[in-house]
Amino acid sequence: MRLTQQTIVFGIFAVMFAAFALLLPGFATTQNIFTLLQNVAVLGILGLAMALVVIGRGIDISLVATLAVPPGLVLQMVQDGHGLPFSILTALLLSLGFGAVNGWLIAYAEVPSLFTTLASGLLLAGLGQAVLFKLDVVQWSAGMDGFDFLGQGNVLGVPMPILLFAAACALVAFLLRRTRIGAYIYAIGDNPFGARVTGIPTRPVIVLQYVLAALIGCFAGLVLAASVSSMPTRIFNSTLIYDVILVVVLGGIGLSGGRGGVMNVVIGTLLIGTMLNGMTIMDMSYSAQNLVKGVVLLAAVIADSFLNPRNEETAQQGDI
Repeated sequence: MRLTQQTIVFGIFAVMFAAFALLLPGFATTQNIFTLLQNVAVLGILGLAMALVVIGRGIDISLVATLAVPPGLVLQMVQDGHGLPFSILTALLLSLGFGAVNGWLIAYAEVPSLFTTLASGLLLAGLGQAVLFKLDVVQWSAGMDGFDFLGQGNVLGVPMPILLFAAACALVAFLLRRTRIGAYIYAIGDNPFGARVTGIPTRPVIVLQYVLAALIGCFAGLVLAASVSSMPTRIFNSTLIYDVILVVVLGGIGLSGGRGGVMNVVIGTLLIGTMLNGMTIMDMSYSAQNLVKGVVLLAAVIADSFLNPRNEETAQQGDI
């Protein structure tokens, strides 16, 4: 039986979970497990968005901007007296337009995805902080009453963020494995030129990838805002995007494209969630946690280069 990165990472997760359960008081309680899963639900949803792009041989550094700005706009518009449905529709249209611009620049103007999404993310975050928001933390208002169920409610004792992450996993898995669009994404990630020769509309599919990523990022932001009853827009300046990349790469989705799926995101999210929860219980400082995450990310990227090597042909095709 050939060991895959997914199998290895799941094994590491199982060993780490067992060790923390034995050695850390309070880790294995039901309340802490739910807390662990609830804390990483938003990270997992963002991981799904990143996975859609990485499988298609790209990367989206602007995801945290779509997490912060469109949902923050919802809170700001409701605070200013607009209706909640209209505010959500406006945020979704902003996310859709933003993703379409990203996709067009990458697919048609052929600007590398790394540089495109880095610049567009800075632009969107700057737009939010300079024009759209009055304060760095957009506060909850009476017009949002009831919407907080998305982040603070539960169904049969299971917190809503966990259920929403599970629902997002099911939808993305269906898209990737059961639809023609999903097959196109894998084909483009595996061999972009070959996909184009076979008649696959590669450019529109690439645009669609970034539109979907932006919409999923907005959804993750709405869940986050509902969980904390505000939107801390300066989250864009945090290290969250590195955590998202860590989830995807560590879970086993190859940066060379065309490989992986939703289960890789779930496993990566569980491992990162367990690691972060254990370090928090051990009262490790934020700087020390970043050091550990940096080492793990570097190890994951090195492992990916060995487990998913690029041959001479794929190395010439659309590097991120």
